[in-house]
Amino acid sequence: MNTVQTMALIDLEEEILKLKKELNAVILAHYYQESEIQDIADFVGDSLELAKRAKETTADVIVFAGVHFMAETAKILNPNKLVLLPDLEAGCSLAEGCPADKFEKFRKLHPDHLAITYINCSADVKALSDIICTSSSAEKIISQIPSDTPILFSPDRNLGKYLIKKTGRDMLLWDGSCIVHETFSERKIIDLQTQHPDAKLIAHPECEESLLSMADFIGSTSKLLKFISDDESDSYIVATEAGIIHQMQKAQPQKNFIAAPPEEESCSCNECPYMKLNTMEKLYLCMKNKYPEIVLEPIVAQKALLPINKMIAMS
Repeated sequence: MNTVQTMALIDLEEEILKLKKELNAVILAHYYQESEIQDIADFVGDSLELAKRAKETTADVIVFAGVHFMAETAKILNPNKLVLLPDLEAGCSLAEGCPADKFEKFRKLHPDHLAITYINCSADVKALSDIICTSSSAEKIISQIPSDTPILFSPDRNLGKYLIKKTGRDMLLWDGSCIVHETFSERKIIDLQTQHPDAKLIAHPECEESLLSMADFIGSTSKLLKFISDDESDSYIVATEAGIIHQMQKAQPQKNFIAAPPEEESCSCNECPYMKLNTMEKLYLCMKNKYPEIVLEPIVAQKALLPINKMIAMS
């Protein structure tokens, strides 16, 4: 009997919960995961919330249903714990677009600048940074930096441009972007707004500047989720990865949420292909086999821990 046939014969949710108890494991999931993974997780959150949960956990094993840089962050915060990622290929276009060797050269060209780096980067890049931030904490962190200190912001140029507007700081930006947030079609969103005139457009700051200029509210995934709970509107066009809509529907089932459409009709480009590599089957297998495991060079993990701890303290 092959693996696919075996998977079909077992209750994955039941087996995952059984393995979680046996391993004394915690399952952390990002908002962009498939809905069934979100529902079985012990905690669902954005990058900052997940980092804090990873730091606080007393579990022996951390199962990270997210992407590679998130699981690396959990390992950096818990060097002696087993950290598992259902699929090691679950990467990130932002992290891949900012390789450590090129980032190191970028830093050396601007030695007087403080490097504030978005958490969507590799452990090696974190180790070369001064402070890590998330989309929910970046503005608060930047506001604490003396005004005469020049800043390098990497690797998301769209988030960087948004933060320059919000904080008034003239930051030097790395030229990177998220493949999901750059696919949203401004033309199609305008069409949606015509069809749903009462719907508010809410957007993640990784979206392009032209789309952000149309938005009724801009915020991180956790802030978007809070906004739709606090706001009195009944309908929203959601310009971020479509996985967040599952949590929005759970929080406000009486409201209507419309995923912002990508430019291409035939693609699911408003879904992160990396996030969607994780499945319930892979979640079960990684817990059963205790593999794939996140392994980091100790010196890299030690260096990366400093800017991550600064982020948590300043957030």
